[in-house]
Amino acid sequence: MSKQAFVSSLRQKQGNAWSLVLGALGIVFGDIGTSPLYALNECFAGEKAISTAEPVVLGVLSLLFWSLMGVVSFKYLLFIMRAHNKGEGGIFSLLALVPKSLSRWMQPVVVVGALFGAALLFGDGVITPAISVLSAIEGLKVISPAASSWIVPLTVCVLLVLFLVQKRGTGGIGKVFGPIMLLWFVVIAVLGAIHLVQTPGVLRALSPHYGVLFFVEYKARAFVLLGAVVLCITGGEALYADMGHFGARPIRVGWLWVVLPALLLNYFGQGAYLLREGISPGVSPFYAVVPQAILVPVVMLATVAAVIASQALISGAFSVTRQAIQLGYCPRLKIVHTSADHEGQIYVPFVNRALMVACLALVLVFRESSQLASAYGVAVTGSMTITSMVYFLVVVLNWKWKRWKAIPLVALFLFFDLCYFGANLLKFPEGGWVPIFIAAIVFTLMTTWKRGRTELAKVHKKLVLPIEQLIEDIEATAPLRVRGTAVFMSSSATGTPPVLLHHLKHNQVLHRQVVLMSISVADTPWVEADEQVKVEDFGKGFFRVVASMGFMQTPNVPALLLQARKQGLVCEPSTTSYYLGRETLLPDGTSTLMRWRKVLFSFISRNAQTATAYFGIPPGRVVELGMQLNF
Repeated sequence: MSKQAFVSSLRQKQGNAWSLVLGALGIVFGDIGTSPLYALNECFAGEKAISTAEPVVLGVLSLLFWSLMGVVSFKYLLFIMRAHNKGEGGIFSLLALVPKSLSRWMQPVVVVGALFGAALLFGDGVITPAISVLSAIEGLKVISPAASSWIVPLTVCVLLVLFLVQKRGTGGIGKVFGPIMLLWFVVIAVLGAIHLVQTPGVLRALSPHYGVLFFVEYKARAFVLLGAVVLCITGGEALYADMGHFGARPIRVGWLWVVLPALLLNYFGQGAYLLREGISPGVSPFYAVVPQAILVPVVMLATVAAVIASQALISGAFSVTRQAIQLGYCPRLKIVHTSADHEGQIYVPFVNRALMVACLALVLVFRESSQLASAYGVAVTGSMTITSMVYFLVVVLNWKWKRWKAIPLVALFLFFDLCYFGANLLKFPEGGWVPIFIAAIVFTLMTTWKRGRTELAKVHKKLVLPIEQLIEDIEATAPLRVRGTAVFMSSSATGTPPVLLHHLKHNQVLHRQVVLMSISVADTPWVEADEQVKVEDFGKGFFRVVASMGFMQTPNVPALLLQARKQGLVCEPSTTSYYLGRETLLPDGTSTLMRWRKVLFSFISRNAQTATAYFGIPPGRVVELGMQLNF
């Protein structure tokens, strides 16, 4: 994509995305019902005296304020979002910005760290929708204790609807619910402001020294509560991963002018209520500030807001999945483009189903948002820490910052990140292991696929014949040449594809025009159409086509061949056949891959989407040749 085209598309994206961005930013407060102030009620149960409640409430509010300002506003919006790859964010885009000149031991460490950071995003993507929707619907208990038995069934129904409508696309969901999100922000801001006016002394919490005093006085309990404070900042990493959907400018404008003021007003309003009424166990400060007369519509609005808030993590998981596929860390999966205007808006059915099943399982197992909160935070704080580390490499090695300038900044980021991560590790036995377990599974699948493809490439390399030697053999043996074009897909841009040799060996016939086609993935999210295809003519009717695609683009082979016409290669669709290899993998070879990984890789390979569907090849023009390979 040219610079002019990129700027034009970004402006269009920013102009149309306001309602969608409001929905995405909702992830930051989607679990406001289980806010740190709710955890405060549980941690300091029974300590109702104003003299006790005041330093506690002010201390927690101070931590909330400076976390929102330091992590979301300062770290992500001001710095991390500048590290984009042609408008795309997320850990894979950040990794692509790291120069390949790293030392032999440093390169794999950075790659493994980035992979685990991406895997942690999936763990967070499972928990966020579950806890957001569950905490919102728990407002029914405030309306009527008898409604408690309906909370879990209603949560399951809402989550089912959320995942089932994903096929409509991110843009469609944003256009429908964006105005509702704006109403939600206004409502929570007004509710907070009413209580804030009654007790303006709560604004003293804007001073950071109250947070420091809170730690000095309460030590262990303060550190435990820090694990709950992270609930207010979990959306930063998701928004960075989703930057390609919405654009950085709409996110910044929506945050600074709408979301941040609404959040602060509501949190400080909850704090004002606690200063007046004291700290009570089992009481949700969020619903406590809602007048009884409007409690029912607020619960309904909170549920809708939680649904939309969950959208950012889900669409972020879709984006990370496509990047992983293109970079070779994930097998081919069906990708559906849901927008004719925005390439980044996609739907991945398999990922959507997996997230849905995992979310429903969490709700059925934990059943309460307070219990589910124990599983929340470990994944996202771990991902935040990895992002900070990779960002340091980008600013030093790519942007050429002086170390004296980069080290203090990233050290500040890591101070926040590691404090949150350490506090959330305390939750590990109570459920914090859940996102780590999910991330470990995703990490194992990604590394197994990458290693398996690498070992398989070594096997293919032994079977490759130089194209010049093949042409010499054909001239000597003069096999029958039939009309039309045969396209042989290859993972390598050198030598002869094994599927061509297999075809020639068994069928002993060739088309008059033979195209050896391979697709490589660039380090950028988009490659301009005029730069995607390169054609090399070997003579005797043999051509090599090398297509370069960005890691945010989905290849379409027939369309790429049409682009090759500009370079002299003419393939008539009606007389073009595509030859693909259908490999049966036997884990009895000499590769260094452990046997259990070989078995897992073979299973994943058998269940991956077919190359025909992934590359957009017409099924009626495909010939598959079976091959058995030991690796």
